This record gives sequence, structure tokens and C-alpha cells, in this order.
Amino acid sequence: MRVLAVAVGSHGDVLPLLAIVTELRRRGHAVTLAAPAPFAAMAARADLPFFALGTEEDYRRAAAETGLWRPWRGVRLMFRHVSVLTEPTYAWLAGNARPGESVVLASTLALGARVAQEKLGLDVITVHLMPLLAGSRTDPPILPGLPLPDSVPARFRHWIGRGADRFVIGPAALPALNAFRASLDLPPVHRLRRWWSSPQRVLFTFPRWYAAPQPHRIPQAQQVGFPLADRFGDVAEPSAALTRFLDEGPPPLAFTYGSAMSRSQAFFRTALRVCTGLGRRGILLAPQGGQVPTDLPASVLHVPYAPFSRVLPRCAALVHHGGIGTVAQALAAGIPQLVVPVAYDHFDEARWLRRLGVGAALSQRRFTPARAAPTLRRLLSDPRVAQACTAAKLRMAQEDGVVEACDAVETFIRTARRPDG
Repeated sequence: MRVLAVAVGSHGDVLPLLAIVTELRRRGHAVTLAAPAPFAAMAARADLPFFALGTEEDYRRAAAETGLWRPWRGVRLMFRHVSVLTEPTYAWLAGNARPGESVVLASTLALGARVAQEKLGLDVITVHLMPLLAGSRTDPPILPGLPLPDSVPARFRHWIGRGADRFVIGPAALPALNAFRASLDLPPVHRLRRWWSSPQRVLFTFPRWYAAPQPHRIPQAQQVGFPLADRFGDVAEPSAALTRFLDEGPPPLAFTYGSAMSRSQAFFRTALRVCTGLGRRGILLAPQGGQVPTDLPASVLHVPYAPFSRVLPRCAALVHHGGIGTVAQALAAGIPQLVVPVAYDHFDEARWLRRLGVGAALSQRRFTPARAAPTLRRLLSDPRVAQACTAAKLRMAQEDGVVEACDAVETFIRTARRPDG
């Protein structure tokens, strides 16, 4: 069976699908990955056929928009950039996929794959990476910019989410999508977050012990473990300088604000002051230039990128934005997490970490040395946090989300509708 994977987004969106299709190829399937152009090199290292969606300049220009990292404005800008890729995705699938001969594996924002499913009759599996996308009436997610506490009635929080669909997501995403659908004689979509899940199969790639969605909300969904994929990133092993730094002293604090965040200077300035105030060594992970202070002491190291699975087990704690892939890597390492959420699902992931007892959160405004230092001190000294981190690490060691996802894909392939079936 030929598997065509479409991943739209940044590292956290693309690398999990890259890991899954790499394993599917190892199992004998013919696979191709379509993703934004900058991920071509990573696909090449995995020896995967690749189709570029957009150009590298398109991706850089999108990532450089400061508004992309604001809770509500970021949603509008994100869908503006996503909409540009909808028609090329559809065209690529129309030229390469055949009903009954291909299966499409599509990330949440690969909207062109859902259009192709409806127009061309393709078999599509939607991959949702985060609990925010599962939907729940009894335990609604925390929306970006609206950190309502759990004490607020669930019905009200769900109503707020419906309002976000109507007044934020819909106006940002639906005009361009429905204009394209009209050109294909397809009816308009009225609620994106209901439509973007394939009616055939959905994979939620986070384990039930982390977050358990309501099965009746998306009955075609199957839940698997986290697809850890850091080894498919920019580099597969830590640099010699980083390895030497880790060898030369006690476990450092690690700080990252994501692969695409280009306005993180304040975050890393605070990180440096936190390390100094706590008397701790630190690692600042920032791929974007100009984000990290230039006058770093010998006790703090800046590296553009490092595979978390090799580095985090040797760190004391991780301070980060709250991306689901970063969350999973820190859970696997068994270390505490301090989340400083920016947008999208970050606020919701902080909630799940607090419930597990492995982390805490501070808003960007409250992420100051005066508040971050005592928060980290508590996380590092509380035996209950240490116990919860150890429990999470053991659970992570007992599962393999990539293998589970591939098993689910192969089960779907065996049972999916066929033209003669």
C-alpha cells in the first residue's frame, strides 16, 4: 500500500509524521512525505521521498511574524498561512493518490487532504497531536488567552470554545477554504473543528494516562502513545561542545521556546538570570539568531538544536513554551517542567502537566526571576514532584507511540473501504 503523508506546520507538527512514515517504510510500505520546504533535509536524512509545500522563504516569512505568537491574533495569522497550502496539497494528492491504492496520513492543518477525501474519494487518516483537538463537553480545554480555571463550570467553558469557533477560527479559516471548495463544486464548511477530522479514522497521538478524550465525540478515533521524533530533527546527536558541557558538571536547567519562535529574547534573558540566581548551570536551546544574550558565563551554554532524548535525561528540569512534543520528551526524561505558554495548545498542555503533578506554569508576564526561581526551586525539591516524574518516565518507557500509530495505520489499511469491497 502506498502511504502519502501530509504535515503542515512547524517541527512539532512535521517530525511526528516523519517518524511514523519512516517506520511504515521499514515495514515495507511505499511512502512519501509532503511538508513545508525546510523539512526536505530531514526527510533526505531519513531517505524518504519528499514533496515541498511552499518555499523556504514562505516558511521563514511566516515564522517571522510576531503576531503569530499572540493567543488570538496568532490563530488568524496561522490560518492565513495554512490556507495558502490547501490548494497545493489537494493538487499533489490529486496527481499522486488513487482510491483503493493509497492511504493519506494528514496532520490537523493539512486541510487540502480533507478536501481531496471528499472530492476524490481518498482514504484519509487524520492525526491530531494534542488533547486540545479532541473536544470535550465535560472537561473542555484551556483556550489560548482564556486561562479559565477548572472551577468555572464545564458547560460555560465549552460555550466559550464554541464562541471561539464562530468568531475567531471560522472567520480566519473558512472564507479561503470555502472559496476553494466552491471551485470544486463542494458545499461550504460551517464549523472547521468538526469538519477537519476524517470521518474514516482519527489518531490521537497522546496516551490515555496523559489525557483521555470523550470517545463519543469522535467515535472513529483511536488513541496511541506519544510519537517521540526528536532523532529526526536538525541533528541526531548532541554536539561535542554540548556533550562536554554535560560531562563537566551537575545536571543543568534546560530552556527552549520552540523551533519557530523568533521573539524570545526576554525569555532567554530571564533564563540567564534564573540560572545565576539559583546557582545552576543552564542550556539555552534557540535555533533562531539573536535570541540569546551574547555575554553568557561559562556555566551557561547556547546551542541551536539538540535531540531531547539524548540531552533531557541529563538535565535537572526543562523550562519551555508548552509544545506537545517538548512535553512528551520531558515526560520520557522524567524531569520537572515549567511552562511559559505562548499560544495555541500551550495553555492546555500546562493544565495536563499540573494534573499529573510533574510541572507548573507561569504566564509570560509573570515569568520573571523573582517568580521563576522559587517555582523551579519547589519543583526540584518537592518529593511528590519527583515521584510523579518517575511514574511518568516509567509509563513512557512502556509504550512506543510510533509503533502504535503504525499498527493503527496498518489495521486501517486492512479494513478500509475498497472500490470492489
